[in-house]
Amino acid sequence: MKLIYLLLLGFCFILILPSVRAQGILKFETETHDFGNLLEGQPAVYEFKFKNTGDQPVIISNVQPSCGCTTPDWSKEPISPGKNGMVKAVYNSVGRPGAFHKSITVTSNAATTTQALFIKGTVLDKASVAKTYSPAQKANSPRLTLNKTNHDFGKLEVGQKAVAHFKVKNTGKQPLIIQGLKAPCNCINYRIATTKIAPGKEENLELTYTQRVLGEQIEQVSFISNDIVSSEASLVLKAKVVESLNTTSILKENSSAVPFK
Repeated sequence: MKLIYLLLLGFCFILILPSVRAQGILKFETETHDFGNLLEGQPAVYEFKFKNTGDQPVIISNVQPSCGCTTPDWSKEPISPGKNGMVKAVYNSVGRPGAFHKSITVTSNAATTTQALFIKGTVLDKASVAKTYSPAQKANSPRLTLNKTNHDFGKLEVGQKAVAHFKVKNTGKQPLIIQGLKAPCNCINYRIATTKIAPGKEENLELTYTQRVLGEQIEQVSFISNDIVSSEASLVLKAKVVESLNTTSILKENSSAVPFK
C-alpha cells in the first residue's frame, strides 16, 4: 500500500511540474542605454525592446522610474511567447545640466518579477555650448523675443490662480522651437498654441501662476529653445501673496480682478 501511495504521489508530481515551470521570460536586447552628450532641452527618448522567450504570456503591471525626471511607457497588452514588446523611457533634460544615471524598475508576472533598466548620459549647459558656435551659425539661428520681460500680479490670495499674457516672436531665420520652461518653483505653467514658430511670426503665450508661499515673491522664468544666441529668454514675475483677500475665488489678469470661471 505504501508503495502504491508513493507511485501515485510521484505521478502527480510529474503532472504538476510542467505547469509550475511554465512561465514567461522577458529577454531585453539591452538593459542600459547611454545617451552620451545631450544639449539641455533636447528630447531624450529610448525604447528598451524585449522578447518573451518563455512559454507563458507576460503582463507588465508597472514601470517605476527612480525620479520624476523620467517618464515611462510600456506595452500594455499581454506579450505571448515568442512575441516582442517595449519599455520606453523619456528623460527630461530641461534644467538638469550635468551627468545623470537613472533606473527604471519593470514589474511583471515573468519568471523574474522585477527587472531594472538604466539610462545615463551628460546634459550640456546651453550657455556654455553657445560659445562654440561660429558667427555664421549664430546669424542663421532662430531668435526668441518677448514683448515684455516682467509682470507684477499685485496682491494674490495663497493658492489663487493668476494668469499673465505675453507675445513670443521669432526674429531669426530658422523656425523657433520652444523646448521647455525653467522656474524656481513648481508653481508656474505655460500654454502656447504651437511650440514651433516660423521666422517673423509670433504666438500668444499664457503663464499661469499658483503660489502657496506667503509674502513678496519674485520668480525668474526662463524659456529654453533652439535659439543658440540667447538660448534662455527670461522674464520676471512678481506678486505679494497674502492669506486672504476677503473675497471668494478670483482670477487676476494684468491689474484687474475678474470672477474666476
